[in-house]
Amino acid sequence: MNPSTAIAQVLVDELIACGVTEAVLSPGSRNAPLSMALHAADAAGRIRLHVRIDERTAGFLALGLAKTSERPVPVVTTSGTAVANLHPAVVEADLSGVPLLVLSADRPPQLRDVGANQVIDQVRLFGNALRFFHEFETPAQIPGQNARWRSMVCRSIAYATGAAGAPGPVQLNLSLAEPLMPDSSLQAWPESLQGVGSAWTVIDLPGTQSAGIDMPDDDEKCLFVADFAHPLAAVVAAAGYLVISEAGGAAGTQVLAAGMHLLADAAFMAEHRPDRVIVLGRPTLYRQVTVLLTNPAVTVDVVAEPVGWRGIAGNARRVSATLQPLGEGDTGSKWQLAWSRANMLALDALTKVLDASPISASPRLARELVSLLPLGSNLIVGSSQPVRDVGLAAGSRATLQLSANRGAAGIDGTNSTAIGTALAAAGPSFAYVGDVTFLHDLTGLVIGPAEPRPNLTIVVSNNDGGGIFSTLESGDAAHAAAFERVFGTPHRVSLAGVVAGLGASYARVETPAELARAIGERGGIRVIEVRTTRDDLRALNGQLKAAVAAALAGL
Repeated sequence: MNPSTAIAQVLVDELIACGVTEAVLSPGSRNAPLSMALHAADAAGRIRLHVRIDERTAGFLALGLAKTSERPVPVVTTSGTAVANLHPAVVEADLSGVPLLVLSADRPPQLRDVGANQVIDQVRLFGNALRFFHEFETPAQIPGQNARWRSMVCRSIAYATGAAGAPGPVQLNLSLAEPLMPDSSLQAWPESLQGVGSAWTVIDLPGTQSAGIDMPDDDEKCLFVADFAHPLAAVVAAAGYLVISEAGGAAGTQVLAAGMHLLADAAFMAEHRPDRVIVLGRPTLYRQVTVLLTNPAVTVDVVAEPVGWRGIAGNARRVSATLQPLGEGDTGSKWQLAWSRANMLALDALTKVLDASPISASPRLARELVSLLPLGSNLIVGSSQPVRDVGLAAGSRATLQLSANRGAAGIDGTNSTAIGTALAAAGPSFAYVGDVTFLHDLTGLVIGPAEPRPNLTIVVSNNDGGGIFSTLESGDAAHAAAFERVFGTPHRVSLAGVVAGLGASYARVETPAELARAIGERGGIRVIEVRTTRDDLRALNGQLKAAVAAALAGL
């Protein structure tokens, strides 16, 4: 089976599994795979197909079907101006809140912007009239495509039916390469293309009755994995379930503080891999989480809103905004006890390495800061290295209100976000950021004399540049000649002078005791600078990993 035929068959099958009962088609060459798949589904009585020779007519026919049935209706076109003829119907669907699905066939990317026939810009054609847009990669015979394709169809249905607000039009753009007609002479597809909606991703759409994601059975090896600031992490852990958070121990006393280190230990995971993972929110920080969630042997359920959830592998079984009542976890199971024991061993090993490190090592700084914050504090953490240092080094503690700009995970506006949090939240407020993040939003500290001023302490881990890059591939010794200029990017800025000019108070600390005293002094905007190093960060992370591995070897 050729790739274009494969994706067309899967998409039509998943649309039907998601409740689509009608489809409208305008003929063409590039959309031939979709035409053939829809024709077969119609012949089998699985969908009712409507063929129209004018795309503008087809668009409004689909609009009427969707408006009356209150179900998403796809309209399928070939490439070029055929898609543009749908624009009036898309605009009407936008303003009327009608779940219209545009399935537009397109040329592969290598045929765009080179003068190829029947090519226009279909990516930006409908502008902000769409609730959602996704372009499928040109299909190829790669295992795992089936699940990813089906998952994206489910996501598009969620957007069309109002999961992000009002219902409205969505567009799935398909880059289809020749051959475009079914060809049984080609090699078999490398995986089964069969499946129903419940075999891939079922999304609890707005307005539907749902009890939420099922809690684990007593005999189920189930692990919860939470994003950095998810409010359920501490609650679920306190009920006796195994929970790993991107924030490590800062997420709560019962959360597995060394959890991310356990996930990264291949030997431990080979023996203690969960059969099921319940994802809380959208964790994006750690590669070991990606490895776990893309393991085909692991069942993945997601507690998140029907849009925006993480679905890299397309293998989430179900997405729901709610979780069933907690009950009590099976804290006495052999498997869960092994995880708890491993967490204690790993945490002890991490503590020994960090105790031997100075506060100029940013993981040590993060651990000290989290431990020193008063009860009920708000902690806003910057992207890049600080958020990772907290998750990998913080010990267990309670009653922190965590926050981070993890939607797009940029360093933009972090000072201003922290100031806004401090102005709106109860309790003392602190921010933990890197020097580049701090410098990126210096104007956030510019507050007019008549404006409300927050009580906020900003702790800056100043390693004079981009510390995170030393821990990534770019930090390998093979790239040393270019590293400092294009990744390390030293700036040599005097934070004391900058902060003074902006009217905030400043302190520089060099020891944990000095940090504790500085944290205890509050009033207005205060900046605490800690000079940290980055040339040894990669080695320290290696030490932490080795220490955990040695500790777990005796488990």
